[in-house]
Amino acid sequence: MTKFRVISFYTAIFVVLFALMGLFSKGLNFGLDFTGGYLTEFSTNQPVSLQAMNEMITLFIADDFQLSSAENGSYWTVRTPDNSASGNSWLFNFIEAQKILAGDIDKALIVTPQDAVYIGSQVGEELINQGGLALLTALVIILLYLSFRFEWRLAIGAVAALFHDVIIVLGIFAWLGLSFDLTILASILAIIGYSLNDSIIVGDRIREIMKTNKENNIDTIINSAIKTTLVRTLITSGTTLATIVAIWFFAGDSLHGFAVSLFSGILVGTFSSIAISATLPKLVGLRADYYQQKALEQEALCQLP
Repeated sequence: MTKFRVISFYTAIFVVLFALMGLFSKGLNFGLDFTGGYLTEFSTNQPVSLQAMNEMITLFIADDFQLSSAENGSYWTVRTPDNSASGNSWLFNFIEAQKILAGDIDKALIVTPQDAVYIGSQVGEELINQGGLALLTALVIILLYLSFRFEWRLAIGAVAALFHDVIIVLGIFAWLGLSFDLTILASILAIIGYSLNDSIIVGDRIREIMKTNKENNIDTIINSAIKTTLVRTLITSGTTLATIVAIWFFAGDSLHGFAVSLFSGILVGTFSSIAISATLPKLVGLRADYYQQKALEQEALCQLP
């Protein structure tokens, strides 16, 4: 177990460096929520493949655009940049063209507009600032909580695991070029909470074993803590992942990025609770006799008249 933890720890460092490389070289592909632009939604009377719809819309939009579908190819969302010359007006030309083709039974496609929204770049900038502030506030509150909950060696393991999980998820989005929008930011906040929960469970168990057990070998203590919490962690992660998989496959493209973020975040969060939050404290000098001495002092205080 100890050898596995050490190998996992250095593997985690390598993966974090790889994720940071993607963030610095490629950057995040910010979605319409942050960059501003035009959002156009419409439905069709029959399913159309993504490639076919993309080819049809290309004839009406001169700028770059992002196309996504839901409801098995019958509901469509088109995003165009803030400086797009076509704006939302291209949809009317597209609808008229389909009406002309409606005479041909093989090409009949009825397009119904659903929504058309413009988000200014200033609004997008405000969302970035507010989202960053929310993320920073959450991190500060977590750090304050950990400083009261744990001795600093256990706390630093939980904090390192938290940053490990967030950086890797962001790295996945950078390397794959997936759109980063408000739903992804919300999933990052959820991942922070999930990662912290796993780390606290392991850290609490390590602390309790050190207080109640005369064993001084820190590796043995950590391994014992992991073994006693592993089944609970795997069951919790497994049931959560099953829910996320259902969202991934059945909720449509609008929640695809959200599902990818949570799925990868829970996987790396489960991994980091063993590889980092349980391993790093030992590397920075965690000692069992420190907690054993505190337990004796508390017992002595309780026996005072």
